[in-house]
Amino acid sequence: MLPTIADLRRRLTAPGSHEQLLDEVLARAREPAAAHVFTALFEDQARAAARAADAALARGETLAPLAGLPVSVKGLFDVAGHVTLAGSRLLRDEPPAVQDAAVVARLRAAGAALLGHSNLTEFAFSGVGINPHHGTPRNPADAALARIPGGSSSGAAVSVALGLAVAGLGSDTGGSIRVPAALCGLVGFKNTAARTPLNGAFPLSFTLDTACAMARSVADCIAVDAVLAAQLPLAQAPRSMVGLRLALPQTLVLDALEAPVARAFERALSRLSAAGAQIVPLPLAEFGEIADINQPGGFSAVEAWATHEPALRTRRAEFDPRVASRIAPGEGVTAADYIRMRQRRQAWVSRVTARLAGFDAYVCPTVPIVAPPLQPLVDSDEAFFAANRLLLRNTFTTNFLDGCAFSLPCQAAGELPVGLMLAAPGGHDAALAATALAVEATLAD
Repeated sequence: MLPTIADLRRRLTAPGSHEQLLDEVLARAREPAAAHVFTALFEDQARAAARAADAALARGETLAPLAGLPVSVKGLFDVAGHVTLAGSRLLRDEPPAVQDAAVVARLRAAGAALLGHSNLTEFAFSGVGINPHHGTPRNPADAALARIPGGSSSGAAVSVALGLAVAGLGSDTGGSIRVPAALCGLVGFKNTAARTPLNGAFPLSFTLDTACAMARSVADCIAVDAVLAAQLPLAQAPRSMVGLRLALPQTLVLDALEAPVARAFERALSRLSAAGAQIVPLPLAEFGEIADINQPGGFSAVEAWATHEPALRTRRAEFDPRVASRIAPGEGVTAADYIRMRQRRQAWVSRVTARLAGFDAYVCPTVPIVAPPLQPLVDSDEAFFAANRLLLRNTFTTNFLDGCAFSLPCQAAGELPVGLMLAAPGGHDAALAATALAVEATLAD
């Protein structure tokens, strides 16, 4: 991985150092280890940003927050001059975008060297990260066995894990930032959805989509979030661990944990408790209601059907069959069904928010399994969909809550990555960021 943003700022002081960093990153992006990470590289745009940062440095100017630093852009965000493929082949003949997506424009204004469009699950509709059209990037956490990277922001995660980018811009509809962050050993931050604009992003679910990012550290996620939200950073320092109250839900999120996940999570909770945090078991039976409320079809299927209906009726053979099968249930949902689903969800959000009053966050494993081997999920629909349900199960609780969440690595050295998720109701991003800084520091001690 690359050093953190703050470390890079201290190191990149020599003439031409930003362009030199970009040269190194672009060379690695073309190596076999980075296969399928990008669907397009923006070398000219990235080089212009790196040279601008070097020129500003030579003039003695204060650099913009991300000046000259490589950032990957999930391939569902418009980048001026490039076709937005959204992980599909259906859009390959569309014209290039004429302007940047809103969050891409903010990254560009902050000086970021936009490295390329990162790969993703077709139309962002899976937590696994497999893409039959553009290939699947391999999870760098295991050199011996090809494992899934997680999705849908697969290329974003691997770009950061391989040290090609300081951050990966992505989206999170049911866990698409936090799942690959957890499986690849990164920090992922899903902000409250309304905090960042979605203009110029190819939609999955208008109700649940969130523009957000992953990086090496909580501080880097906070720095990138400030750019994406066009606001001051959420937190500058960790809060005290003493008196921190973390709810530990007893419904759904602790079921069927793989042994490595259970061990890493229990170790993490023990360290947080020893540092002064209160871990409070909480029934949160409402988590068991999500599957029933998110029917018929579910928000993602219903809203994706509204987007893809014409293409599914005329060009279905060009879709990833697994993606098409997940969108298809949206076809038969009536307006009355959809309205009732929205009303039931809103009532659920109110009840869960009330249950979490008095807690700084709820805590659980981000994903109940470690990254599974890739090939069995390529070969078997049954294995694929079973893994997809598990991968998204815990993270989706936060999307359904319209909340905010961090995923932090909590595995020991030599173990496959495991994520610990800290989540809170919507609008609590600043307090959650201070909590995440404290938890990260405690787990690193």
